[in-house]
Amino acid sequence: MEDKKITNTAKWLIRIWNVGLFAVVWFGYYNAQTYEKLWLEGGIASFLAYVIIYHWFCNTYHVFRLASSSNSDSIFGQAVAIAVSDLALYLESCVSSHSFVDIRYGLFTAVLQMAGSAVFVTGVKAYLSKNLAPQKMFMLYGNGISTEEAKRFCSLLERKYPYLFQFLYVKREDLQKEEFCDALKRCDSVLLYEISHGLRGEFMKVCTEQKKGFYFTPRIEDLFCQGSEEKNLTDTPLLKYKYVYEMKSGYFGKRLFDLALSALFLTALSPVFLITAVCIKLEDGGPVFYRQERCTKNGRVFQILKFRSMVVNAEEHGAMPCTENDARVTKVGKFIRATRIDELPQIINILKNDMSFVGPRPERIEHVEKYMEEMPEFSYRFRVNGGLTGYAQVWGKYNTSAYDKLRYDLMYIENQSFYLDFKILVLTFRTVFKTESTEGFQEEKNEEIQQGIQESKAVLQKLQQ
Repeated sequence: MEDKKITNTAKWLIRIWNVGLFAVVWFGYYNAQTYEKLWLEGGIASFLAYVIIYHWFCNTYHVFRLASSSNSDSIFGQAVAIAVSDLALYLESCVSSHSFVDIRYGLFTAVLQMAGSAVFVTGVKAYLSKNLAPQKMFMLYGNGISTEEAKRFCSLLERKYPYLFQFLYVKREDLQKEEFCDALKRCDSVLLYEISHGLRGEFMKVCTEQKKGFYFTPRIEDLFCQGSEEKNLTDTPLLKYKYVYEMKSGYFGKRLFDLALSALFLTALSPVFLITAVCIKLEDGGPVFYRQERCTKNGRVFQILKFRSMVVNAEEHGAMPCTENDARVTKVGKFIRATRIDELPQIINILKNDMSFVGPRPERIEHVEKYMEEMPEFSYRFRVNGGLTGYAQVWGKYNTSAYDKLRYDLMYIENQSFYLDFKILVLTFRTVFKTESTEGFQEEKNEEIQQGIQESKAVLQKLQQ
């Protein structure tokens, strides 16, 4: 609980610092420029609006999860929250006063806010790293996962969060129940990693009986439960799952949203389109756009548009995923891939209703055929239009496995709403600055995971002995 006390204290200090500085500059200068009458009422309303905007962006970027977020993510999220909320109130002041109000006071305040937030975040991380004792962990992994892969996952968690995790045991799921209970006594928490279907419930039951917390990787059926509705028809609890994902009114509203936003972006980004097209043409004289067949809703095939980032004959020997430091990527291509500019022409696909702004990322036909063989559940993604961005894009990386991306996509499908779409669009802004999201393609683990989620009756009987 020590980490909770530390991070909670830091959260309140950051809030007080940022909101307090805003209150000082607003009531000290901007409020008088904004409200000639109702000075107090207007100031209070503006202050509350600032608090709401600031906290919404903080919560969206998870900036107050100080222990489980990196320094860069927390600081970047704070910077966005401060910049947007400060700018919103500055524009309010300009509109209300019918003139451009002096921005220097606001800029100076924003710099102080960001600097203070960075100091708090960095200080908390440093303190946690030096003084917090990590929880003692027990990883239990499924039969379909190799020991090396399980250990790599543990090492990743220990490397990223050394003050949170220390794995004492890494065991396969086919261990005896007595061995599991004996190791459990020495641990604070358990990580159930891709455990077979019948076994996970048994392990969860034991953890609950021993009053131990646990993490677990979700299966497809777990994600379906997120879209279920509670029904109180009798004295027996029921959940109803509807095979309905796009109500006509909801789809119509989303389509209007896509049309309005794509028209706005095409207009605002037209200089970027023009400059990028000229640079691509000047480098090697090849075509500006790259067209590729992708699958969207109901498996319909369409041609996705991108700015060409590779040499003209990049796939003359067949489709090959891009790897880190790929020689086929052009000089202009390196820049537009790093900044995601190469994806901008897909706004045209959105206008044509091939895609939406938010949804599962459309896959290449050959990838779809491969994934459908390995994961029959992959077809669930085709219940909605593909998207320019989605859950897998904001929380995953380029080399995240197809199975993990599928789980992210199903999380979105089962919880989709306009509010969630807006949050994902806001979070997508962060991915432009995260270089890890464009790491090279690595060999995926789908086949192993699929083996691991199969029910193992023999092992279940052993555990129940």
